[in-house]
Amino acid sequence: MRLNLYKGLGGGIMAPFPNTHMKNLLSIQELSGEQIQELLALGHKLKGERGRHAEQPLRGQTWALIFSKSSTRTRVSFEVGVCELGGRPMFLSTRDMQLGRGEPVKDTARVLGRMVHGAIIRTYEQSEVEEFARWSGIPTINALTDREHPCQILADLLTLEEIYGVGAWKDMKIAFMGDTSNNMGRSWMWAAKRLGFTLALGGPQQALPDRQLLEQLDCPGIICTTDPEEAVRDACVINTDTWISMGQEQEKGTKEQAFFPYQVNRELLAHAAPGHSVFHCLPAYRGYEISDETLEAHAGAIFTEAENRLHAQKAVLYTLAKS
Repeated sequence: MRLNLYKGLGGGIMAPFPNTHMKNLLSIQELSGEQIQELLALGHKLKGERGRHAEQPLRGQTWALIFSKSSTRTRVSFEVGVCELGGRPMFLSTRDMQLGRGEPVKDTARVLGRMVHGAIIRTYEQSEVEEFARWSGIPTINALTDREHPCQILADLLTLEEIYGVGAWKDMKIAFMGDTSNNMGRSWMWAAKRLGFTLALGGPQQALPDRQLLEQLDCPGIICTTDPEEAVRDACVINTDTWISMGQEQEKGTKEQAFFPYQVNRELLAHAAPGHSVFHCLPAYRGYEISDETLEAHAGAIFTEAENRLHAQKAVLYTLAKS
């Protein structure tokens, strides 16, 4: 079945960032609902204009990609995005930098802030990204930490709007299955808080968000349950992610047994809404968090989701350059 990826977009896309001012993108938590919607509108616009952008706001700029974690989609999408907006990406693995030998983040930040025009950071601790932004004085983008993955959520929402129409999330239930307290789960929770949609989190008790986070969110639209069928019942979009995040490989054996009831497969999806979509931020471990059959059945949406990392991140880069 071919996806109607542009249903509802038409001429209704808002003008780029009429009100958005951003110095950094560190988390979904720090964005307003209006900022999220304006970034999505700009992402749709930039995707439609790919290869013929009227402006190249990063012309003459060099952006550093500082990665402590391995990457396929994040590195490629950011390098391509910086180039397509006129800039030059510079990839820096922390293994090759003095950061890897113990130099404080604030010292690296103060050096790079005098040499490059922006930084894209993929690392473990959220505090490292926030500290870099504070000391560097240049636009800084969180390309993934253990706490949040804001660029992926923007890409997911962009994909959702392509399939169902702009703003369709207002009237739908979205489910996230498995390790709901990981960076994707937390970012989805903040998106639900900011945009006001219903989000059902389905996972074993030890993988549900803690009370402190739920109290901080104070969002009645967030539902937590250990019942996988309840989580996906009538959901229009069902998300999942790897059960074992980078750096947690030692937990593989104990996690798998607890998480298998939350695998996204044909049997579980029988309880979802008609016309539902399945999302996965990739890489996928087939036979674990998602069955091979289900991934292939929903490959159109999943790989469009991966492609949309490029367009969502270009919207972020464009907005930061214009702010």
